[in-house]
Amino acid sequence: MATEILMPALSPTMEEGTLAKWLVKEGDTVASGDLLAEIETDKATMEFEAVDEGVIGKLLVAEGSEGVKVNVAIAILLEEGEDASAIATASSPASAAPAPSETAPAAAAPAPAAAPAPTANDGSRIFATPLARRIAADKGLDLSQIKGSGPHGRIIKADVEGATATAPAPAAKAPPAKSETAAPALASGPSTDAVAKMYADREYEEVPLDGMRKTIAARLTEAKQSIPHFYLRRDIQLDALLAFRSDLNKKLAARDVKLSVNDFIIKACAIALQQEPDANAVWAGDRVFKLKPSDVAVAVAIEGGLFTPVLRDSEMKSLSALSAEMKDLASRARDRKLAPHEYQGGSFAISNLGMFGIDNFDAVINPPHAAILAVGAGKKQPVVGEDGALAVATVMSVTLSVDHRVIDGALAAKLLQAIVDNLENPLLMLA
Repeated sequence: MATEILMPALSPTMEEGTLAKWLVKEGDTVASGDLLAEIETDKATMEFEAVDEGVIGKLLVAEGSEGVKVNVAIAILLEEGEDASAIATASSPASAAPAPSETAPAAAAPAPAAAPAPTANDGSRIFATPLARRIAADKGLDLSQIKGSGPHGRIIKADVEGATATAPAPAAKAPPAKSETAAPALASGPSTDAVAKMYADREYEEVPLDGMRKTIAARLTEAKQSIPHFYLRRDIQLDALLAFRSDLNKKLAARDVKLSVNDFIIKACAIALQQEPDANAVWAGDRVFKLKPSDVAVAVAIEGGLFTPVLRDSEMKSLSALSAEMKDLASRARDRKLAPHEYQGGSFAISNLGMFGIDNFDAVINPPHAAILAVGAGKKQPVVGEDGALAVATVMSVTLSVDHRVIDGALAAKLLQAIVDNLENPLLMLA
């Protein structure tokens, strides 16, 4: 029995994607785990694997198609021995309109199934692979009583192999239809038409929003509207750290390791979260989750947007290990090759614009994080020493943006003080 291969949701926030490249062609035989396509999400380009064996009967969506909704049929998989006659003659909206420039509604409806699909008692369709259906039929299993573990709850071979036949469940009242999940709302303001009329007599280039830019606009608008931010600012004297870093780098040169100031900032924040464990937390809707490890996210600018890869268990890692991991994550972030688990999670983030000469700024919290540290440039400034004498020091300005629902002012002040102490006394980070 022919079955549909659906557009996968490759991240929790993915609602549509771009089918960047097919890795198979019609007539190819595939097995579970074989790579089928490269899918571009709002954050990365990821490979999509087959969950069942069969023959690719038809590719419904062309390479380069944008705005392909999750759960839309993108290909037809035939069982062994079937031929093209098993494919429904009616073409799907997705296959009829594969051009990259066409709009998402034209590809919103899934392709008609090649053969009648099993349904539950409430009339809803049950998604199962051909092999799973065949095994279920042989064993007399009711597919509506089996929970699928494949993509989007699809029932696969492993789900039915260990199952035993049960009496059919009584018909249940059909639940109310759920409306389709709306796309993330973009920033409020004048409509596109209103802005176009305003600049009708001016020359401009119209730049469509890609998936990443839409997501950034929606998430940061949501963050500023829903998170009660407050801000704490401190100046940090870096001379001791710079001298310590220079000495370490000379000794690490034989290992081809060069530590950056940012590596020390990551370590300082990770240790500070352990020193003030109540601040190592995230907002979870109606409660707060306090994390045990220090999972620190670091903003990485890429063309068209940014990533925040997460360095897990940062408090446990050496400076050289953090440096190597950060370089690897940043490199793959710029190539959009990060897996979702590498840029999701964490409780705290760092955004460093010091290398661009920015003295100080206020960063927007990335939910569900409770805080983000905005780091400015280190610059020579006159300072007054403890003895009252005037001196020159390298000073870096930082701003801690805090979610007041999770962290109160006094706790945030203690967290920032711990970060300052760690950076101004770098040897403490190795103790």
